[in-house]
Amino acid sequence: MEERWRKSRESKYCLDNGVVGDSWRMFRIMGEFVEGFDNMSAINVPCVTIYGSARTPVDHPWYEMTVNIASALAEEGYGIITGGGPGIMEAANKGASEGGGLSVGLNISLPHEQAPNPYANMSIEFKYFFVRKVMFMKYSMAFICMPGGFGSMDELFESLTLIQTQRIKPFPILLVGSAFWGGLIDWIKEQFLANGTIGEDDLDLIYVLDDPEEVVDLIKTRVVL
Repeated sequence: MEERWRKSRESKYCLDNGVVGDSWRMFRIMGEFVEGFDNMSAINVPCVTIYGSARTPVDHPWYEMTVNIASALAEEGYGIITGGGPGIMEAANKGASEGGGLSVGLNISLPHEQAPNPYANMSIEFKYFFVRKVMFMKYSMAFICMPGGFGSMDELFESLTLIQTQRIKPFPILLVGSAFWGGLIDWIKEQFLANGTIGEDDLDLIYVLDDPEEVVDLIKTRVVL
């Protein structure tokens, strides 16, 4: 743990934790917003964001399911947006490309140098997670959450918070894989709902599905082309 902390402090990617150069940093942040808005505003089809673990191997069933869902949505005329990296992100971009649709990758610069996957036909590089997440929220008509890690949880709960607080227009949030997500939903009910920290209607923001066809059908019902 101490070694990880030392390397983290020495990494060039952690310089934003300090205060040196804050004024100049604002220009880079503004530049990322401008580039993101300029590129994403040119998209003329409804888009669905698919996210999940970057660590999912190519031969995993989650990978294959993601390819199939993205391909089916692309064939229906939807664009697919991902985080642009490997794993589930790669699978979604691959499916979108195979389905003949728009395949967008919003890649993030990380200490381990996450490389953009080769299946995005539109790719944008970001340094700042919060700028990248704005692009997901602003230009997506639905979120499909495949099994993932901390990053997926971050994106899931931020979208739920923004919808709950009416900071963005509501859109469907689909959690794919009841075996993976079921424990989280149970915990939300047992802790959040039981202790009154959310309302019962907040649970209506989330759909938990297992069948890829049901995922596509729900998107078609809720996101009009």
